[in-house]
Order: sequence, then structure tokens, then C-alpha cells
Amino acid sequence: MYVRHLQVNDFRSWPLADLELEPGVTVLVGSNGQGKTNLVEAVGYVATLGSHRVSNDAPLVRYGAGRAVVRAAVVNHGRELLVELEITPGKANRARINRGAAGKPRDVLGILRTVLFAPEDLAIVRGDPGERRRFMDDLLVARAPRYAGIRSDYERVLKQRSALLKSAGAARRGGGKADLSTLAVWDGHLARFGAELLAGRLSLVSALAPHVTAAYANVAATDEASTPSGRVADLRYRSSLGESLPERYGVPGGPEVPWDEAVPELEAALLAELERVRPQEVERGVSLVGPHRDDLDLLLGELPAKGYASHGESWSFVLALRLASYHLLTEDGAEPVLILDDVFAELDRRRRSRLAELVSGAEQVLVTAAVGEDVPPELAGTRFDVREGEVHRAA
Repeated sequence: MYVRHLQVNDFRSWPLADLELEPGVTVLVGSNGQGKTNLVEAVGYVATLGSHRVSNDAPLVRYGAGRAVVRAAVVNHGRELLVELEITPGKANRARINRGAAGKPRDVLGILRTVLFAPEDLAIVRGDPGERRRFMDDLLVARAPRYAGIRSDYERVLKQRSALLKSAGAARRGGGKADLSTLAVWDGHLARFGAELLAGRLSLVSALAPHVTAAYANVAATDEASTPSGRVADLRYRSSLGESLPERYGVPGGPEVPWDEAVPELEAALLAELERVRPQEVERGVSLVGPHRDDLDLLLGELPAKGYASHGESWSFVLALRLASYHLLTEDGAEPVLILDDVFAELDRRRRSRLAELVSGAEQVLVTAAVGEDVPPELAGTRFDVREGEVHRAA
């Protein structure tokens, strides 16, 4: 899998940019603010329909323009597909495949897979649980695009249910009567979609954890990977169900539970827990149970990486998560495009070299750097210079 051609119109800082790309390594070099990250951000948008830098689409449209367009020719197992995405703030975005009729952007999910390394990734280790939930859900969608619909349905139901709880809580605190006549209906919807999302995450963590352990050992220094305290990298899913989570789902590396068994079992557990905490939810006006309250524990030995890992260990863990994602997606049958966005400036020399060795054999690697010398020689390849609103292939 690789991107053969990329064109953007009114995307971020670019009125127009047009790049012919090839398999192997491509390095975009330019000073900060010249737009190199915007170009790889466009590639990532084709794969995920989202940005690693902002939470909504409005900043992706160049100031003063009404819309942005991203076109990418993607080659997958010898077959080329042209993906066109039209981003219009305040309106529904549109998508075309091979210049066909405009459809929903979600239709393009799965055509291109990417794994992106960026300085923002450090928030996965050091940030709040929302960062780790986003990491899991983005990877879920990359593996199986149908999770985009499940994720959207769950968020829609959660919003409606939370609004009901908030209004009921306010009424009760004001001395009135809370109208909870529809809460049971929303409980059912939340449990149904939540069980599907939870089953997917649990399966993902079980599959991803061995890759993370191996990748951390590969990228970290010897004294980090095997210290006397046994600081081996591992993952553990922490559910808001707590002890109500069926025991077999809480065993790291345990046997895979068939989907048709897992979803009904988890749905029943969610419904029971929702009933148990209903008084607290009404009192506080928030939904206290469900995947939106879960977290992914990133462990070094038995200690959480957040708060205990050094700066270098945190970066090693971040790199391990991304490398593990790459290997997991490759196992699924489609090697993703790797994007390394200004990441080498954040790493010491040893980690730069080690990361370069580990990714240099990928089908396609897109690298951005403010200083060309930051890119290890292992990633020598095609180079583009990005400056003053133009991008040129270096001689």
C-alpha cells in the first residue's frame, strides 16, 4: 500500500500543492511554518477522516476559502483508487471514489491505512484518558472501518442520555420532579453500542499487547528494556465496569472470546452496572458507566508509565505503541503507510537511529523535518524542499 499522488486545494496553508510520490522513503524538509506537516496531515486525513493536530475540520480549510479538497491516488495490492474528499465547514463533507457520485466520507475508510508518529503522541502516555481512548478507537477503525459507525452511534446516544441526566439532576436539585421516563430506553441503547465498542477494544488490547512489549524492547535502551525491577512494557484495559466486568475479560493475554458471546455478555454487564449507579448518575447529572469512562493502563513493570516513566522511557513507550500498531495492521494483510512528522527532532541520537532501522523497510515512509540532518542516513530517499508556499523535488 502506498500513496502515488497527492493534491490539496485550499487545505491549511496551501492554495494548491501537487506531489508525485513513490514507494520507499520520502522526506519533506522545510523550516517551521512552511507547510510540510500540512501535507502529511492531508495524507492522514484520507486514512482517518481526522487530524492529529485539531479536533474539528474548520482549521483545515485555508483562511478565506469556502472549502478544502484533498485528492490521493492510493495503490493497494496493485489496484489504484482515487480518493477525493471535500471539506466544507458548517456543511456535510463529501467524498468521491474514482470520480464517482459524491457519497459519505466514511465510505473511503479502509482504502488507505496510515500509522503516524508525531510529537503530539507524547500525550498518549502523559495526557488524560481521552488521549488513550482516542488511540484505541482510531486503531480499531483502521483495522475494521465499521467501528466508525459504532463509535458515532455510541457518542450520539451518550450525548442524549447525558443531557437527560443533566436536566433530571437539575430538576431534582431545584425541588422539582425528575422526568426519567425514557432513561431505560437510553440505557438499552448505551449498553448495546457500548458493548460492541468495549468488545472491540478488549480484543484490540489483547492482540496489541505482545507487539508493544516486543517493540519497546527493540526501541528502548538495554538498561530500560530489562532493568532489575523488570520494567517491561505492557497494556491493561481498565473498564468503568470495575468488578462487574466478567472475569475472563480482565485477564491480559487471555483466550479470545467469540464476538457473538462477548457482546451479549458485556451488554448485560453494562445494563446491570447502569442500574446500580443510577442514583449517583441522576444526582451528578453525568453518565458514569461505559467506554467513555474507560482507560488504557500503560505499564512499565507494575508501575504506570504516566507519572513514573522518565522522558526517554515515555518516548520509547510512544514509539512502541506506534510500531505495534504498524505490525498489527500489517498482520491484518495491508501494510500501512508510515508517517513520521517532525519526530526526529524530539529524539536523542540513539532513538533516532533505532527508529530509522525499524521502519526503513516499510513499503512507504513519509518523513517531515525542519533540518535535513535530523533525519538518520538509514532513511535516505526522495527529498522535497518545502519553502515559501512551494514544494520542489530536490535534485
